[in-house]
Amino acid sequence: MDAVQQTACAPSREMVAWHSIDWATCHQNVRRLQARIVKATEEGRWNKVKALQWLLTHSLSGKHLAVKRVTENKGKNTPGVDGATWPTPEAKTAAVKSLRRRGYQPQPLRRVYIPKSNGKQRPLGIPTMRDRAMQALHLLALDPVSETKADRNSYGFRKARSAHDALEQCFSALGKPSKSAQWVLDADIKGCFDNIDHDWMLAHIPTDRQVLRKWLKAGYVERASLFPTEMGTPQGGIISPTLANLVLDGLERRLTDRIRQRKSNGMVVYNPKINFIRYADDFVVTGDSAETLDRAKAVVIEFLAERGLQLSPEKTRIVHISEGFNFLGQNVRLYGDKVLIKPSKEALQRIYDKVREIVQRNKAIEQCDLIRMLNPVIQGWVNYHRHAVSSVAFSKLDFLIWKLLWQWAKRRHRGKGRKWIKQRYWRTLGSRTWTFAADVSNGETTRVVSLVYATNTRIRRHVKVQAEVNPYSPRWESYLAERHVQQGVNSLNGRGRLICLWLSQDGRCPECGEPITRETGWQVHHVHRRANGGSERLSNLWLLHPNCHRRLHANEESELPGPLARAFAKA
Repeated sequence: MDAVQQTACAPSREMVAWHSIDWATCHQNVRRLQARIVKATEEGRWNKVKALQWLLTHSLSGKHLAVKRVTENKGKNTPGVDGATWPTPEAKTAAVKSLRRRGYQPQPLRRVYIPKSNGKQRPLGIPTMRDRAMQALHLLALDPVSETKADRNSYGFRKARSAHDALEQCFSALGKPSKSAQWVLDADIKGCFDNIDHDWMLAHIPTDRQVLRKWLKAGYVERASLFPTEMGTPQGGIISPTLANLVLDGLERRLTDRIRQRKSNGMVVYNPKINFIRYADDFVVTGDSAETLDRAKAVVIEFLAERGLQLSPEKTRIVHISEGFNFLGQNVRLYGDKVLIKPSKEALQRIYDKVREIVQRNKAIEQCDLIRMLNPVIQGWVNYHRHAVSSVAFSKLDFLIWKLLWQWAKRRHRGKGRKWIKQRYWRTLGSRTWTFAADVSNGETTRVVSLVYATNTRIRRHVKVQAEVNPYSPRWESYLAERHVQQGVNSLNGRGRLICLWLSQDGRCPECGEPITRETGWQVHHVHRRANGGSERLSNLWLLHPNCHRRLHANEESELPGPLARAFAKA
């Protein structure tokens, strides 16, 4: 290891103010170590992997990024059993100092329950902020190993992969009825996160076993009582999805070894119709016959039993593609000679129930406020299903929502006729004659706020990520950069000004140099403040990460940070 790397990655006694941290350097230091971890994992040099993980988890850059992550995500204001959060820069700086391995003892999780689609409740544990940051720190060192060892067609809780990639792979495996597999094992693991064997994890997961054991045995608090945990991963923890992936990785290879080769008349025959697609604990296996999938099911049961897991009887079945099956909210089925993937009836019913609940709960609310409440719900559902054969489902959803809103409007004006109600709440915008819209005024200007309609969204087929992609390997950097640009444009579809800003910055934040994605979020910064006469022209705007935006305003009285100042000068 050279002197530069030692200086950049070793812990430092000198702490800097939170808004003075050079985030670009932090990302570079961590990414350099992660790339080395990937290389050592590929070579099977596990002692080297362990040494590099120790360097990363003890580096100041890693600790900064860990605290940054837990103080910017959606749960940043949700405390654990200690009731503590880190809202101020001073608290974040102190939190970095607290991330020490020596003497570390995690606190129990705060148990809460969230409703599931089947009416049951899912237990969720909320760690303290310090425990979340420690998990985020060790995840930086563990995730490169997980990505390197992962199954090719595992898509859940992994960088650069999504449920759409899993569905596209499902279509690739089943989409040619004359050549593809005709039978499907649709399986789900019973209580996956709750039942993983601790001894297996401690013996096979390549991370700091002492710290991992403490997390697994921390227990949880419910109704002022402490309950121990003898199995499972800490649900709600940042590191839990990666731990679950490491537990389940290897299943695709096990099926390849046991099923893809079969003996016929003393000869080994290759069977290419066995395909495996997994998203978290939900997976499908394709095959040429029900008998083949019975063999595959036995292999799966054996694999899971080694890890303390078992299949869910009510959610596991072997079906012919003509019957269809639901996977990740979509229905996959053979229609004649074509395999189509559509939004499932259950998914459509869930979004309808959610919209109906919002409308019925807000009978006296202003129209513009109701629109603001409905639009994110509708747009989120539409964005998820826009890559499937969704035109019929989108039309039905628009009609159902129209009926709900018509009843909402009639209830508010019982003595008015239909024509008056239509003129009051609906108007013609573009080619749509029935647009639920309202005027919103800020005293100076008036703009129109309209409801999002599913049928206005363009249906576009998703391009699946390459199966071998590793986001921590330098050789995939250019491929992921190009894919990131295309996905960014698609995610900002219809928002022309943001697209222009995003593209002009190459999809990156000019302050820290890291990508701006839907996950990171973004905020629009005015180079010259509007209060000082700054305009809304694109030349006066920048897209920044929320934390970078706060940092910039925290340093407004001094000179601009180096990277941003150079970006302004270049512009």
